[in-house]
Amino acid sequence: MRLILLGPPGSGKGTQAKLLCERRKLVHVGTGDILREAVRQGTPPGKLAEPYIRAGQLVPDPLVNDLVNERFTRPDRPSRFVMDGYPRTLAQAHAFDVVLRQQHLNLERVVFVNVPDELIVQRMTGRWSCPNCKATYHLVNNPPRRAGVCDKCGNALFQRPDDKEETVRERLRQYHQNTVDLIPYYKGQGLLRDVNGEGGIEEVYGRIERVLDR
Repeated sequence: MRLILLGPPGSGKGTQAKLLCERRKLVHVGTGDILREAVRQGTPPGKLAEPYIRAGQLVPDPLVNDLVNERFTRPDRPSRFVMDGYPRTLAQAHAFDVVLRQQHLNLERVVFVNVPDELIVQRMTGRWSCPNCKATYHLVNNPPRRAGVCDKCGNALFQRPDDKEETVRERLRQYHQNTVDLIPYYKGQGLLRDVNGEGGIEEVYGRIERVLDR
C-alpha cells in the first residue's frame, strides 16, 4: 500500500499514519520528521529551512521537494509507505508524481481526514503541558484536577505558542490557502477518499481501513 494522508493541522492524521504503519507494516514518511532531522544535522537544506520552522511558516516548495526526493532516491527508499504532511501544495503534488514515476511506484490512495475548523481550534487550544514532568492535558478531554496545575508534580501548566488560538487559526488559514487545489487534483485521478475525522482514534482508524479495503 502506498498512500497519502491529507488533513488540517490537529486532524489527527499523524496518529492515524503511525497506526497504519504499525498494523499494515508501512513506512511512515513525515516531512516534519525529515525537516527536523535536516535541521538537527545542520545540513544545507536544514539551515535554509530552520528560519521558516522557527517562525511557524511553511517551508518553500523547492526545498521540501528536494528533501522528499532525497528520501526516495536513497538505497533504503520505501516501497510501501504513508505520506504524512506532504504534499501540501499542488506544486508539491506534481513534484511527488515525478519522484514516484522515476522510482516506478504508483500511488494507490489519498485519504482526506476531514475535520471542521472550529473543532480543530477546540482540540488544539485546549492542550496544556507541564514543563517539569512533560505530562499533557486537555481542558475538555483530559483536564487537570486543579485548573492550571499538573496532577503529577504540582507544577504550573503552560500552553505552547503553537496551541494559542491566533496561531492555530493562522495555521488553518495557511492550510486552506495552500491545499485547496489538492482535493480536486487527487479526486480527478480517482485516488481520493474522504473520511470523517471526528470521533475517537480507533473509530476514525476503522473508517480509514474501510476506504482502503474497498
